[in-house]
Amino acid sequence: MSCEHVGQLPEPAPEPPEAASCEDCVALGESEWARLRMCLTCGHVACCDSNPYRHATAHYYRSEHPVMRSAEPGEAWRWCYRDHRLV
Repeated sequence: MSCEHVGQLPEPAPEPPEAASCEDCVALGESEWARLRMCLTCGHVACCDSNPYRHATAHYYRSEHPVMRSAEPGEAWRWCYRDHRLV
């Protein structure tokens, strides 16, 4: 089941880069993170909530971009922060 926010995403949706990294962790001098997530509005790649910095969630609160996806190879699930569910 989808949500209204998926219908508001730009077309085509951004795709995760092959050599993805948490842009925010890199800016802090960090080189290790848990899993990566990518904003489907602007393509920003950031670490998940398993990382102490929780940059993907911080990006949502800063930008209000509601939908992100996994940026991990072989994963394509999406999460809507506003609806608090997989979409």
